[in-house]
Amino acid sequence: MSRQNLMFRHVAGLGLVLCALTPFASQAAESVAPGKLTYGTAATFMPFEYVKDGQLTGFDIDLINALSKHINLTPAPMQMEFKGLIPALQGKRLDVINSAMYVNPTRASQVDFVPYLKIGSRVVVRKGNPAGITGRDLSLCGKNVVVTLGGIEESQAREDNKKCLAAKKEAINVMTFPAATDSAVAVAQGRADAEFLSTPGTVALLTEKPGVFEAVGAEFEADTQIAFAVRKGDSETRAQLEKGLKALVKDGTYKQLIEKWRFPESVAIF
Repeated sequence: MSRQNLMFRHVAGLGLVLCALTPFASQAAESVAPGKLTYGTAATFMPFEYVKDGQLTGFDIDLINALSKHINLTPAPMQMEFKGLIPALQGKRLDVINSAMYVNPTRASQVDFVPYLKIGSRVVVRKGNPAGITGRDLSLCGKNVVVTLGGIEESQAREDNKKCLAAKKEAINVMTFPAATDSAVAVAQGRADAEFLSTPGTVALLTEKPGVFEAVGAEFEADTQIAFAVRKGDSETRAQLEKGLKALVKDGTYKQLIEKWRFPESVAIF
């Protein structure tokens, strides 16, 4: 057999091997780790996900732990800053984002959502309200308002700043921090005048730090959904999450978790 024929057979054989391996490679890429539900969370948003006594805890953590049992997967958390969650999901380092992610059009263009609650937000100030803020209104103009970097609260505060400028008032100084806990510290220390925080988060903060904070004004945007996020087009993972949520509603766990974390009944969407 000629050298040319030998080379042709070698290349053809290699092609067959690669073709045989391709289906297995694509299957392996469908999940981060077989048998696990690898999820990203920014564990600084009490009461949804936070660290207490060295342990990851919160409503979202309880929810995904219970859900994982129904779909026969082991939950595997990866903690990171909130702003890194979507890039990590898109980069296939995660199967799911489980971090009380608010649904909005910008994010919906980047990920697919599986909603599980609807909540509102409050304006939180230091006890005694030294800046005289009355809520999410023009009393915020000229004030330091602290929000989570990349969170929906940041976009809300920047919209409010436009309203201040349109009313010929002083601009809002929108201060961003990577975590809601950092925002709360800034308010407590007087470095910020107010924080935008979810209603459940506000309840938890006032309970954990009595006499330090108070909420002013009415709840706003109370129909905002929060959801798990999966990669665009990942219908399989989305279907698994929807199946798990349906099972939790049916066996009563969903309602029990809402009660455990002292959320108002209005948060339920099932």
